[in-house]
Amino acid sequence: MKNTMHTLRQRFSSFSDDVQQRRFLDAARPAEEDALRASDWVVDAGIALIAFLFGCGQLFLASTSVIYVDGPFREMAGLVNIVPNMYAYGALAFTTLPLVLRRVAPWPTLAIVLACFFFSSGYMSGFALSAIGPMVAVCSLSYLLDRRHAVVAGLLTATVMLLAPTPLPSETLATVMRTQNLIFVVAAALAGFALRTYRAYMAETHRRLEEAERSREELAARRVAEERVRIARDVHDITAHSLSAVAIQAAAAERLVDSDPAAAKEAIADIRLVSKGALDEIRSMIGVLRGDEKPETAPSEGTERLADVVEYLRRASLEVTCATKGYRREDVPAIVDMALFSLVREAATNTVRHAQANSVDILLRSTATQASLVFSDDGVGLADDVAASAPGHGLEGMKERIEALGGVFSIDGSHGGCVLKAEIPLEGGRYGL
Repeated sequence: MKNTMHTLRQRFSSFSDDVQQRRFLDAARPAEEDALRASDWVVDAGIALIAFLFGCGQLFLASTSVIYVDGPFREMAGLVNIVPNMYAYGALAFTTLPLVLRRVAPWPTLAIVLACFFFSSGYMSGFALSAIGPMVAVCSLSYLLDRRHAVVAGLLTATVMLLAPTPLPSETLATVMRTQNLIFVVAAALAGFALRTYRAYMAETHRRLEEAERSREELAARRVAEERVRIARDVHDITAHSLSAVAIQAAAAERLVDSDPAAAKEAIADIRLVSKGALDEIRSMIGVLRGDEKPETAPSEGTERLADVVEYLRRASLEVTCATKGYRREDVPAIVDMALFSLVREAATNTVRHAQANSVDILLRSTATQASLVFSDDGVGLADDVAASAPGHGLEGMKERIEALGGVFSIDGSHGGCVLKAEIPLEGGRYGL
């Protein structure tokens, strides 16, 4: 049992180390993603090209009579009615093509785009330069960097939009143009920040889902381990007591086979009965574990079978004193009663096999708040260090069974004989285990 618990501790420690390592790798992942792949460069080049083509279309449509067909209105507003020259397209290229670098250098890209926009706007000779370049640049920066950078970039871009010269002779139309560009860049900055927030939200959701999955796996592993411990304890309870009884009866039959054949025959019959009962219990347990049989719904063995343990001890030539007058079985929860009986049976088996004792005292009591058991013998005893490191599953199983119910288990074998004590609370106990 101790080896099993040690193995489980190692596994849980290894699992915790794996979780910490994965968190470290998750934290380092953004730095690794800074190195863009070829496909990322293609995407950024496509975005820059689309922005340039969009600006060209906007420039062409706004500078001709395709949209504003009213000639007098165009003359009053100061709008030209000619095809944009190469300078206009060159200025537009300087404000859009640097967007290829928007992910590897967000701030330099925004600075280049804003500088080109500011100094080109005043030399457009009546052409209104599209703000698509600054919009994409500030949106990308707000998406890639944190909120502080987004706010500074948004304010800087808005300032450039308000102060940039316009080629329009009408101050009213120039104000409308500045206001329009201001609204567009603010909307672009907010859109980038919203996308970043959504990305962070999805990343956090994904992390929590992974954490929940790891927690479920850890919980499932812990439950499997606990179930294995319970199965090992139950198998030990069945086999240890039954095989000990078989050994005692076999020794008695060996002594009596010549002098008292009838008594030897009776001992052999007892061996057959005990071994058959143990075999049936093991088969039933295996069937339940394999799913071939339904779990038994009949009450499990409790202190009502205490007389069988006393008889078992007496057949092993031990003097037994059993005091149960202070124990009110009807007031004790069934699971507590079964745990106390299992402790008595395991202690009796250990006494017969190892103690070399002559007498055994069993004291079982209950009050309104707790149930207690004291099992003592006058055998060779058990040193404290041996009790703490005794091999097998018996003592460990006793302790686990009592502590699982919120009780206290102790063993003292250093003063001649051995005394086992168990106290289990009857109020607020963990009886759902």
